[in-house]
Amino acid sequence: MRILVTGGAGFLGSHLCDRLVKDGHEVICLDNFFTGRKVNIAHLLGNPQFELLRHDIIDPLKIEVDQIYNLACPASPPHYQYNPIKTTKTSVMGAINCLGLAKRVKARVFQASTSEVYGDPQVHPQPESYWGHVNPVGRRACYDEGKRCAETLFFDYHRENKVDIRVVRIFNTYGPRMLANDGRVVSNFIVQALKGEDLTVYGDGSQTRSFCFVDDLIEGFVRFMAQNESVGPMNLGNPGEFTMLQLAELTIQLVGGASKIVHKPLPPDDPRQRRPDIALAKKLLNWEPRVRLEDGLRQTIEYFRRQVGA
Repeated sequence: MRILVTGGAGFLGSHLCDRLVKDGHEVICLDNFFTGRKVNIAHLLGNPQFELLRHDIIDPLKIEVDQIYNLACPASPPHYQYNPIKTTKTSVMGAINCLGLAKRVKARVFQASTSEVYGDPQVHPQPESYWGHVNPVGRRACYDEGKRCAETLFFDYHRENKVDIRVVRIFNTYGPRMLANDGRVVSNFIVQALKGEDLTVYGDGSQTRSFCFVDDLIEGFVRFMAQNESVGPMNLGNPGEFTMLQLAELTIQLVGGASKIVHKPLPPDDPRQRRPDIALAKKLLNWEPRVRLEDGLRQTIEYFRRQVGA
């Protein structure tokens, strides 16, 4: 197939491009390089199955494709809060442009939504049926509400125009090609430990996250797009739950060195706990994460070791 990947030079997008090219598809990678990087897809540039297109998905696009994966949007708090209006535009107008394209060429279109649509959840773990507990006017709202609106648009295009959609809610994912300055906890801890700095834990460190290795997540993407039983939304993530203190201690253990843990105040609207209910993915896709946190962290540490020269 001929497949468009928006945000294709980003962390997740570049891994998805790798997988789709490997599976024999022709891939068009679209990115405006706000958080995406050419180095992530440089190894694909000479491949005749791969094409790079510099374009901002806020602007309409005319292209002929069989499938669309919409991954375009900065996804870490420092990046999406840097220009919150642009972040919301990317989610909302980007969704409209991808859906309009899918409607015109009759392509199946995938929306990379997020566990952030659940906000600071009052239900644990979070099933797809949970509507969330979100602050619509907070610092994180540009991302949370943008993604929630994108889901609304996807389902309205599906109901009104019969567009063939797939909506995935992605939980915390990590692995090689993360940005060192993206403000996510895994990259923060690893870079701090490699530089011999103390690891910054916000609050008392009892808040939890569930960490999915990137290869597992991409496998879920591909399986979800290939099935015809559900349009979603579907949770994809690792149901294994860890506190921030546990993650910090494991990072120090794997990196080595003399780093200590220091505590700082908790940022506003930071979720206390986050864990996916993946019963639907297990049932429909026969999918669940296979990479253990320790093994995935080792691969990610080696990637960052090359990046920071530590």
